Parts: sequence; structure tokens; C-alpha cells
Amino acid sequence: MRNIAVVGCGYWGKNLVRNFFELGSLHTICDTEEERLREFASRYPQAGTTQDFSQVLGNEEIRGVAIATPAETHFSLAREALAAGKDVFVEKPLSLRTTEGRELVDLAAQKGAILMVGHILEYHPAIIKLKEMVDGGSLGKINYVYSTRLNLGKFRTEENILWSFAPHDISVILLLLDEMPTHVSAHGGTYLNQKIADVTVTTMTFASGVQSHIFVSWLHPYKEQKLVIVGDKKMAVFDDVVPEDKLLLFNHHIDWVGRVPIPRKEDAEVVRIPEAEPLKAECRHFLDSIESRRQPRTDGNSGLRVLEILECCQRSLEKSGAVISVGRGGFFAHPTALVDGSCQIGEGTRIWHYTHITEGARIGKDCSIGQNVYVGKDVRIGNNVKIQNNVSVFSGVTLEDYVFCGPSMVFTNVLNPRSHISRKHEFRPTLVKKGATIGANATVICGHTIGQYAFVGAGSVVTKDVPPYALVYGNPARVKGWMCECGVDIEFKKGLAICQACGKTYRKDHNRVKPV
Repeated sequence: MRNIAVVGCGYWGKNLVRNFFELGSLHTICDTEEERLREFASRYPQAGTTQDFSQVLGNEEIRGVAIATPAETHFSLAREALAAGKDVFVEKPLSLRTTEGRELVDLAAQKGAILMVGHILEYHPAIIKLKEMVDGGSLGKINYVYSTRLNLGKFRTEENILWSFAPHDISVILLLLDEMPTHVSAHGGTYLNQKIADVTVTTMTFASGVQSHIFVSWLHPYKEQKLVIVGDKKMAVFDDVVPEDKLLLFNHHIDWVGRVPIPRKEDAEVVRIPEAEPLKAECRHFLDSIESRRQPRTDGNSGLRVLEILECCQRSLEKSGAVISVGRGGFFAHPTALVDGSCQIGEGTRIWHYTHITEGARIGKDCSIGQNVYVGKDVRIGNNVKIQNNVSVFSGVTLEDYVFCGPSMVFTNVLNPRSHISRKHEFRPTLVKKGATIGANATVICGHTIGQYAFVGAGSVVTKDVPPYALVYGNPARVKGWMCECGVDIEFKKGLAICQACGKTYRKDHNRVKPV
């Protein structure tokens, strides 16, 4: 059945056109260049042609749309196609932002549509065989994976080499290892166009102990596409450039003589694989997914995982190779920080040196958790919270949005601690409400609430509830005045106060302050 429209038939799209035609499924070719369309119309007269994407979306005969346009257009075109009720195949990358990729995945689920990403190597017979070998234990414990994707051109200006070449290698490594990396780092060089990397080297570190290295370049004197997998039993090499014997197996061994490792090399063994065009297999898989309504092997979530890693690699590039945490909602954790696996941490949060976030803790978006901070089990921390160095947020403490905890301030959770008596069942909760500030070296005795936008002075000891907007300090801390939400003192006259800094108005009634 002819039910596929290919959108974009340039450098790579022409291959999709050919394959869907050979599979008897090509309905329409859509491209913005009129001359190119005339050429394709003469080559594939059975297919319709159009420069108008809306005609593709409005044609009820078209069930699937294959998008092979520049990467910067993937999101908008895929979103329009999904919204129109079409199944969508989009070339890698899924989009150029994780938020956009997630929107596409959610929209496909909402519409009950197929969303597939063009990670072509996952349909290569050699990669399929490698996956069988890794899963079957033929290579033993995997130690590291190394891939190269090198060529001279095609130079791009809308995306750098990382986004152009590396998605192939990232998708394959995730497939073979069946796990997400915990950290990535990327270094690059910019030689042709300002701010567009031509060469990158990426390291991915996995919880299983595996490391992978990806070297990509479009500024290289020769073409090379290799994948090397080193296990403790055997080593495998996939060379996608050579015309035959693409997959080799090496039974090299390491002997230990006098506690010194001595390599023992063996001849390569050719692994026979079926002759098949990966792109045709990929296109056929899309057609099968449309008919069966089963999720494709490289579905939207697969593309989203690759996209998340690419974004982390890009952040590392921009920070001169800084190590970036991945797979936990887009937050950053310094390599010396310890973040337990069951935590929930929001996007944009940054966790610094020697900090420990324990199991069950929930931290919101865009928080800053300083050096040598401890966040206890099941602690709840809101969005945009700032915790300065040397603070321990023990179990039982809750920090709402926009709370500020100054350096070395102290929370407690037991009133009468003894080292030889366990009183975990006697923890008393402490609640710090939205916008409150606690100064450096202050101590908050457990069992109390610090009201919204209250201000606790440095070195103070809080022994009772602090009213909203109150300024308290001393030992014990007492109410000494009132504070605006912007952090400036306010003075009341006849029960009303107007902040001299921001103009906000407050009313005080029986020692309780509320904004007007």
C-alpha cells in the first residue's frame, strides 16, 4: 500500500525515497526545491510531489510521514505531523532540545501514533549480531567500547559534529550495554566556523564499570567508521567502511606472569552476517509498526535517551570538558558528590563538591546545593532553594520553594539526643516555608515552623515558631522587626507598611503580617 510521504529528499532523504519506493509504499515526495522535485517526479512517476507540507498533512491516504530535513526543523515538522494524526519517522536527532523531544513523545502517546527515530545502525546485521554476542556472554564482561566516525565533510552550520555524527554511536552503545551512562564529558575543537565544533571526543561512564569513548570528526583526511568492544573473554571490531568481513572477533588473552600482564594475540575470526541494507530494514520496520501498532525498536523514548546524552555532552563542551551527570532529570552533580539512586532531583539543580543526597530525598528544580551538604532520607526540598556550604538537612526537615540556608547553619531533629539511645522514632518535623531566609551559623531547633519570607539573623537560635515576614535574631531568637518579600526592612504605621524598595504593601494585625 502506497501510504508514506517523504519530507526532504536531499543528501539523505533521497535514500528514504528510494527504499520506500522499492517497498511499494511511497505515496508523496515533499521538498521545498522545485527543480529537485521535478527530477524525482521523472524518476518515480507513480509518486506525487509537492512543495506544500500542509498538503501532506491534509491527505487522508498518507498514514506515515518520514522526515529527513535539517535537524533544526525536525521538532516543528514532527509535531505538526503528529498533531495531524500521522505516524512519524524522523531522522536523528529527534530534535535539538530534550524538552522538545519529550513533547513529541507525549504527543505521540496522546494521539496513539507511532513515533520512530532513524537510528539506522540498530538495524545493521553486524550490530544485531554484536547485540546477540554481548547478551549471550560471548565477549565476557565488557570493559570498554570505542567508536570512531570520521570523514572530510559534509560540513554543517545548523549543528556541530557532535549532533551530526555522534547520535549513531550513542544509540548503538546504549543498545549493546542496555544502560544509561551516569556521567559524560566531551572535548572539542572548532576550526572552520565559529562556535561549531568540527571534532569532538566524548567519554561516557556507566554504573556497571564500562567506559565508552566516541571520536567524531568531519575534518579528517580519510573515512573511518569503527566500533571496538573489549571484553574480558574476547574483543570485537565492526568496520562499516570495508566492503566485506565487517565484523571480526579476536580471541586475545592477557596472561599474568610474575604479576605482570603479558598479551597473547590470536588471529582474527570473521563473523558471518547476512547481506542486507540497514536502511531498507529500518524502513520496513516502520511500515510493520504502522500496520501492527506496536512500538518500533527505535521509538521516541529511544531517541529521547540519545537526546538527553547529547545535551549533557553539549553542556560539557561549553564548560571545557566538565563532567556532567545524566539520566536523572537533567541536574548537575560534581563528580565528588554522592547521589543515591532512589532520589528525585529536578532539572537545572546543581549539586557541588562532597555533598551527599541520601535515598528517598526529593529536590525540586533549579536548586543550588553547596559544598559538603548532607540531605537526609526522605527530605523534601522545593524549587529554587539555595543551601550554602556545610549544611545538614536532616530527616524530618521540609524546605519549601525559594528558601535560603546560609553557610554552616544547623537543623536538628531530636530534642534530647543521647549517643547510647536511639530516638529515630522521636524525630520532630521542621517546616521552613516559602521564601524564608536562615542566616549563617544559625541553629533551628526541631519541631518548629519558620513562616514564609521570615528572616533569621546570622548566629541566631530558633526555639519557637517564627511568624511570616518576621525578622528574628538572638539567642533565643526574638521578633525584632518585619521584612518585605524582597528582603528589605519594613516599618508599620497604624497597621500598614509600604516597602521603600519594591513598593509592596503589608498589613499587620495582632502581630501577624500579610501582603495587601
